[in-house]
This record gives sequence, structure tokens and C-alpha cells, in this order.
Amino acid sequence: MSGGHLNLLGLAVRAGKCTFGEEAIVRDIQKQKAKVVLIASDTGKQTKKKLTDKCSFYNIPCYVVEDRDTLSQAIGKSGRVAIAVLDQGFAKKLQSLLDESIRG
Repeated sequence: MSGGHLNLLGLAVRAGKCTFGEEAIVRDIQKQKAKVVLIASDTGKQTKKKLTDKCSFYNIPCYVVEDRDTLSQAIGKSGRVAIAVLDQGFAKKLQSLLDESIRG
């Protein structure tokens, strides 16, 4: 994950456009509020599967990104393993940066 999407993620958090915590994220996926979900690469297998399955079922883009420390640092909250972005503008820009880095 490059500095670009880490910065953008930080902005989305400060703008109040993100959800944290497995249960809250699952709820937002089911309500179609989540526009993109980011999961830390070192998230537990069960949590990762639950979130990716939900995203897949509800057709919400989901990316496995850096480890929880990098993710937590980017958003200024410790111990975060997953984040749902609720704003379409932030989500589109994040996806574009993530897709670029994957193709890279």
C-alpha cells in the first residue's frame, strides 16, 4: 500500500466516513452502506473469511492491504484489522489507487 492510499484513508477517517470493528463493518456491508472494505493482511483467518465472504455476497469491493500496524498507523487508531469506507468518493479514489498498485 503506497503513501497515497494511506493518506487518503486517513482523510476518510477524519471526515467520519469509515466504520471499524468486525460487527459494525458486517452490518454496513449488509445495509449496502460500505463502498469498499480494506482488511489487514495479518487479520485472523476466520475474520478475513467472514468479511471477504460478506463483501462477495453483497458485491462490495474488498482489498487485503498491509498489516494491522500500518493500517492502524494510517488512521491513527491502534489494533485495527479492517475498515469499511462509507463514502463513494473516497471509495472510488481508494480503489483506483489500490488497483494501480496491484497492476504496478
